[in-house]
Amino acid sequence: MGILYALVARGSVVLAEFSATSTNASAIAKQILDKIPGTNDTHVSYSQDRYIFHLKRTDGLTVLCMADDTAGRRLPFAFLEEIHQRFVRTYGRAVHSAQAYGMNDEFSRVLSQQMEYYSNDPNADRINRLKGEMSQVRNVMIENIDKVLDRGDRLELLVDKTANMQGNTFRFRKQARRFRSTVWWRNVKLTVALIVILLVIVYIVLAFVCHGPALPSCI
Repeated sequence: MGILYALVARGSVVLAEFSATSTNASAIAKQILDKIPGTNDTHVSYSQDRYIFHLKRTDGLTVLCMADDTAGRRLPFAFLEEIHQRFVRTYGRAVHSAQAYGMNDEFSRVLSQQMEYYSNDPNADRINRLKGEMSQVRNVMIENIDKVLDRGDRLELLVDKTANMQGNTFRFRKQARRFRSTVWWRNVKLTVALIVILLVIVYIVLAFVCHGPALPSCI
């Protein structure tokens, strides 16, 4: 399933977010934003059941995502780094004064596209392997989310498995359509090649029957 939810925030003010499935990850993420200590740059992960919230805060801008535990840490943090760079490059100094969800209409589409890429495209992992392990990821400790949230504020993570199945079905259908299209084009090219070969053979046969240069008059 990969990355299921992501947001970009300034402090506790969410500027953009996207969820790939039905979940209350948004509520838990906002509590994490309220509870993380200090204002220093940080890279940290918090576990909740078999899902992990990965967080990267740089210069007051926080990017956070929720992924299943099979995604590991390298890919989610590579995703967060990519999102941080894109967000800063797109909005610049506007991030310091933007209102809550001020960039959501536009940037939620970027979150969706990058979540799909880092979750399902094999090239995402190949590229990050070439770049090497991110040094900050090596030292990230995975803590239980209960250490961050107060006992009275604790929320259980609810993920709609039906929505996950629907998402997987959609991706399967998309891949199937792409495969059928590839096979169709391959068949078209093969058919054209066979027709060309057949025409060449017919031409050669006619040329042989009609003694070469005399072919036009023979026809």
